[in-house]
Amino acid sequence: MTAHFNHTIIASTDAAQMAEFYIELLEAERQPSWGPFQNIGIGGGVLLQFATPPMQFPPQHYAYLLDDAHFDRACALIGARGIEHWADPQRQLAGQINREHGGRGVYLLDPSGHYLELITRPYL
Repeated sequence: MTAHFNHTIIASTDAAQMAEFYIELLEAERQPSWGPFQNIGIGGGVLLQFATPPMQFPPQHYAYLLDDAHFDRACALIGARGIEHWADPQRQLAGQINREHGGRGVYLLDPSGHYLELITRPYL
């Protein structure tokens, strides 16, 4: 395969707030921003661009693979900030993490209402 994921635009109610949230949670790197975009970089050279569209948008799902130490730091940040989180995508197991697929996972909402999933092992 020669295709690699390069970037995506994440619709945001407040692009700067979203960039800061993701920088902290994902330990991402701030990247040069232009026009309506607040840009950050994550592993593999992937660029996340946050922008506020001129219309309402539906929530999306974004899953991020973290190593165990980063997952622990992210969970500590989630707890310290009092961010609601769940062990399941149906949001029935509040305040918990899961131990599926041989790793750990947690679900939460970002400041714009998108569904985030943090996992320590890929599904495949």
